[in-house]
Amino acid sequence: MSKKVIVVGGGIVGLSSAYFLAQEGHEVIVIDKSNLDSGASYINAGYITPSHIVSLAAPGMITKGLRYMFDSSSPFYMKPRWDLDFFKWAWSFKKSATSRKVARAMPIIRDLNLLGRELYDSFKTLDTFEDFHLENKGLLMIYKTEKERDHEAKTASRAEELDLEVTHLNRQELQKLEPNVQINASGAFYYLCDRHMTPSTFMQALQNYLLGKGVKIIGNEEVQDFHLEGDTIKSIQTDKQVYDLEELVLASGSWTSRLAKKLNVRIPLQAGKGYGINVTTDTGISMPALLLEAKIAVTPMRGFTRFAGTMEFSGINDTIRKERIEAIASSAGDYYEGLQINDKDKRMAGFGLRPVTPDGLPYIGRASKFKNLTIATGHAMMGWSTGPATGKLVSELISDKKISMDIEPFYPERSF
Repeated sequence: MSKKVIVVGGGIVGLSSAYFLAQEGHEVIVIDKSNLDSGASYINAGYITPSHIVSLAAPGMITKGLRYMFDSSSPFYMKPRWDLDFFKWAWSFKKSATSRKVARAMPIIRDLNLLGRELYDSFKTLDTFEDFHLENKGLLMIYKTEKERDHEAKTASRAEELDLEVTHLNRQELQKLEPNVQINASGAFYYLCDRHMTPSTFMQALQNYLLGKGVKIIGNEEVQDFHLEGDTIKSIQTDKQVYDLEELVLASGSWTSRLAKKLNVRIPLQAGKGYGINVTTDTGISMPALLLEAKIAVTPMRGFTRFAGTMEFSGINDTIRKERIEAIASSAGDYYEGLQINDKDKRMAGFGLRPVTPDGLPYIGRASKFKNLTIATGHAMMGWSTGPATGKLVSELISDKKISMDIEPFYPERSF
């Protein structure tokens, strides 16, 4: 049965939800407070990463955050501030960061990523979709030190146990795979299961496809309130008008918890800011890679090479910390000999706010207080990789279809 569905949030999760809902014949409106051309869905590394089986809530991460708290150029930075919601989230994060919980989450994260990879591949075969950039080259995890080699070797071993293809490369084999730039590293783990993309090309193709299918996409409009009747959300009030609805999807990334609060639904979430620098000159880099010691992602995209990274917990704000941009540029030059990122590219650097849950698993599912509210957020650094999969799961929930995978671990009101 066709329903009138409003999706709040025009990032990869929101637009993917709109896509699959429209496929099921629903009337869909997407509302976003931005112009739908910036943010985490545009500035990310563009990875499709079944290899990323270890959640951010891993043992020792809070300790690292405390150690880096007064170093604003560090890869993992927590800005000192008085914020009760952040303290509660951090405590839940610490409780979640156990070896047992991380191991239990690995196959769940893998399956969500594999579903996302399958869906991206299927989009590429559609004649009705505009061209977008997607390559199947795998992903290099490049290391300099024995410590990082040994740490990544454990992850690679777990990945193999989960039937993900990975191989180890020595220095010579790594250099052979990337012949046009001298790499200053000891070796790499090569995950052949991964893909990479240029996010903006897909986001534009997806928007154009949705518009062609009759989906309304409304930008520069902010949701301010909800109108309720018992356990049903009847409409939303934006800063411009009121929209009636039968189903509501909150997929507004790091802002989702703020909107949910207006409905007395508690969704523990923190914004993890990441930065990206686009280098338009020829870098010689042809392979996507993670520089392990520096925690920097390197992606050859359509027309430029992107250097992205850092995880900064400083709340929702649009402050760009120049020292973090400089750290990315400097560290990239430590791995790729002769690479110099010019001042213009650094000045043009962008950022995105990744929504991070306490346990590293996203929120996907119905909220208990309302019969027509679905939550879809909290994907942290895997939002791009798992966005289409989340959109499909959201559509299946709302359409009363068989769910493609077990979503119980993603329950939005789970305890930590």
